[in-house]
Amino acid sequence: MIIGSFLLTTQDGITKWLTDEFHPGEILFFRGFFTFIPILFIVIHANDWRSLKSRNLKGTMTRAILGTATSIFVVISFIYLPLATALAIIFLNPVILTALSVPLLGERVGWRRWTAVLVGFAGVVIIVRPSDGGVPFYYIFPLITALLSSMRDIATRRLRGGDSSNSILFYSMLVAIVAGAISLPIFGVHWPTASQWGLFAAAGLLVGLSHLLTIQAFLYAPSATVAPFKYFSLVWATFIGYGVWGDVPDTWKLSGSALVVGAGLFILHRELKQK
Repeated sequence: MIIGSFLLTTQDGITKWLTDEFHPGEILFFRGFFTFIPILFIVIHANDWRSLKSRNLKGTMTRAILGTATSIFVVISFIYLPLATALAIIFLNPVILTALSVPLLGERVGWRRWTAVLVGFAGVVIIVRPSDGGVPFYYIFPLITALLSSMRDIATRRLRGGDSSNSILFYSMLVAIVAGAISLPIFGVHWPTASQWGLFAAAGLLVGLSHLLTIQAFLYAPSATVAPFKYFSLVWATFIGYGVWGDVPDTWKLSGSALVVGAGLFILHRELKQK
C-alpha cells in the first residue's frame, strides 16, 4: 500500500506537470494506452482472458464512467492547486462516502461517524479559509472530485461478488480513453514530443501498477491494517510539490489536512469495528 500510494502520487505529479501543455482530455487519451500494459501483462501471464469478461456490464460501465469523470476533475484540480492541497481535499472521499451510504446504500450511520463527517468538512473549510472575497472558484474542482470518487466507490461496492478487479480496471481504462478521444476534436490536440511520450508512458504505467499493488495489499492483509497507509499519499505529495514547484503548505492547510485524514481514519475504524 505504501509503494502503491507512492507510485500513484508520483503519477499525479507527472500529470500536474503535463497540464502545462495538455488539456485533461489529451492526458486521459495519451496516458490511457499505457495503463493497459500492467493488467494485460498479468492476464497474459496467468492465461486468464475470462477475467476481463463483465458479469454486470451495466454496473461496470456505470463505475467506469464515474471513474473517468473523477479522473477528469483530478486533472483539473491539479491545474489550479498545489498537489498536496488538491489531494487533501480529495481525501474527503471516505467522509462523503459515509454521508452518501445512508440514502444510496441504505446503511446505518451512528452519531460518531456523523461527527467525523462534520469534522472532515470542517477540515476542508480550514484548508479553503473563506474570506470576505468568498471562496476561490477552483476549490470546487477537488470537492467535485471527492464527490465523484465517492459515487464511484458506491458503484464498486455494488459490484461485489461479480466482476473481477481485472474486469473493473479494464473497462475503466477503456472508457477513459474513449472520453479522451471524444474531447480531442472539441478542445484540440497536439502531438507529444518524444520526452512527453515518455512522461505519458510513465504516468500510464504508474496508474496501472499502483492499482494492482493496492489490490494485492487488500488481498494479503485486513483492511484495518493497510487502508490507513493510503494517506501516505499526502506525505509524498508534499515532498513532490516542494521539490518540483516549491510549494510549502502553511499551518492552516496542514491543520485542515490533519482533520480530513483524522476523520477518514476514524470512519474506517468505526466501519471495521461494526463488521
